[in-house]
Parts: sequence; structure tokens; C-alpha cells
Amino acid sequence: MRKLIYLTFAIALFASCSTDAVINTETKNIETGVNPDAWVVIPAGPFFYNMHADAENIDYDYEMMLTHVTNLQYANYLNDAYAQKLIKIDSGKVIGHHPGDPFDGYLHEWEIPAGDYLHMPFEEAGSHIKFVDGTFIVHKGYHNHPVVMVTWFGAKAYADFYGYRLPNEKEWAKAARGTDERAYPWGDEINSKLVNYGSSSNALQRLFGGAIARTTPVGYFNGNTYGDFETEDNRSPYGLYDMGGNVWQWMGNDYPDVHYRYMRGGSFTNYEYNIFVWARNSAGPDFYNINIGFRCARDIAEIIEVIEIVEIVEE
Repeated sequence: MRKLIYLTFAIALFASCSTDAVINTETKNIETGVNPDAWVVIPAGPFFYNMHADAENIDYDYEMMLTHVTNLQYANYLNDAYAQKLIKIDSGKVIGHHPGDPFDGYLHEWEIPAGDYLHMPFEEAGSHIKFVDGTFIVHKGYHNHPVVMVTWFGAKAYADFYGYRLPNEKEWAKAARGTDERAYPWGDEINSKLVNYGSSSNALQRLFGGAIARTTPVGYFNGNTYGDFETEDNRSPYGLYDMGGNVWQWMGNDYPDVHYRYMRGGSFTNYEYNIFVWARNSAGPDFYNINIGFRCARDIAEIIEVIEIVEIVEE
């Protein structure tokens, strides 16, 4: 499988880790009280985009998931998709069909024709979803952690299955930043009580124990205290959790002349500058890692009022 990072700065982003990740098959169960099935409305209107705060506008309302997609949500999807024969299993990997992408024939661009592609390797270290006796299950304690080790193909397949989509970069940026020029989703400062990132490992070790670098449950940084570790609320202006840190988030853009896909948000392996709302990363759509996940967006369905007209016939 080809797993390449194409831009020099992207290589630096993945390499910038404060500690080596420890892959555990189970962890302490922590409930945050945050509902991963909830959605948030992002209203139409202007906002500032990217590092130089360019004026942009999105002229439609849309919704985004309150949190990253969790291991439990993804396992439930896999079970339903497997029952419907929309995915298959091959040598410890989930494989599924992709209809193909436009090919521009640009220098170094890979052609991605219609065919079967990797969605997730569930037998590799780092995945917390396993296939046991014909059913996908989640490792103990990881049900509300963000799903990782999912390729762009696997993220898109999940979104398509439910009639959602992966957000484009501008949709994600507005949901993360709101309408001001803040550097992070929660404001202009960063610390280990706000976000799971490379510099926060020491704080999380007090809770989990050991030399651990890994995901935290979705919505973990909400102002609650866990043991003796007090968190601060890291919601974006529209109320979304973990728009910075924890795991990178796949974007839906398929730009002309390239085959790679972008990610936003930074992860638990990255430093402060990777968590900025304008930070980006990129990889081929078949790439996966322990620090890459996703969340979905969707259009807001128009509510059409149906008025029943009753014809009265006089006899």
C-alpha cells in the first residue's frame, strides 16, 4: 500500500511528536457527558479564512457533528455495511468500493479509478476496532474515543452510508473559528487543560498512568474534572468539541491536479503550531495513522409545509 506524505511541511507535522505513542488494547472507561450523536448548525455568513484572515463567505447553513466520529459509531457502521455487503474483509482489512475521481493527468498525480480501496486495517496495532466471530467490536474503554486508522476512502464511505459528507476546508474552518480572527477554536491561548496535543502528555499521564500518548474521549475537554485533572472547555464559537487536537480530521475536497486529500485540526502527537485553525496536513486517500480521524457535515434539509386541500363537492 502506498503511504506517502507529499508536502515537506506535512512531513514535519506528522513527525512533530513529544513522545512515542503507546498502543493499548484497552483503557480506563471515562464518560464525558458529551453526546457524539449530536449535530450543530453553522449559519451562513462571512468569516475569516486561513492565517492571513482572508475575508470569505459561506452562503448557506449547514450542520457539523458535535464531535469526531467515535469507535463505537464506526463499528456500528461497519456491522451494518457488512450485513448489506457494501464492504468486505480481506486479510485483516476492510475494503470497499469507490466510484473513482476525476483524473487531470498532472505531474505526479495518481489516477484513482473506480474500484475497491482500503477503508481500515483492523488487525494492525493502533486500531481499537476488531472483528470477532463475524462482528466488529470495540476494545474496552475506547467506545467514545475518536476512530483512527481510517483512510479517506473509509471516512467518505461512512459519510455516504448515512447521507452525510466530509466537510470541505472552508466549512470546517468556519465551524472551528467562528467569525473572528482567533488562532485556536477556543481563543488565542493554548494549554494542556484545553486540548490533547503533544505538549499535554504529562498532564494526561496523571490520569491514565505511564508514558502514554493517545486519544482522549470525544468532548473530554469540557470543563469537567477527572480524578485530579481539571479540564477547560475547548468548544469552538459554534459549540463543537475537539476542533483542535486529539486527531486530524479528513476533509472532503478533491482539488484539480492532485490526488492527495487534506486534513485539519492537528492531533495528540502534534505541537501548538499544528493546532492553529489554519494548519493543514495532506496525504494520499489510502493513508491511515493512529492520529487521523474525521467528523461529518450535512446539508440542512428544507422543511416543506404540506397543506392538504380538501375539495368540497356540493350535491
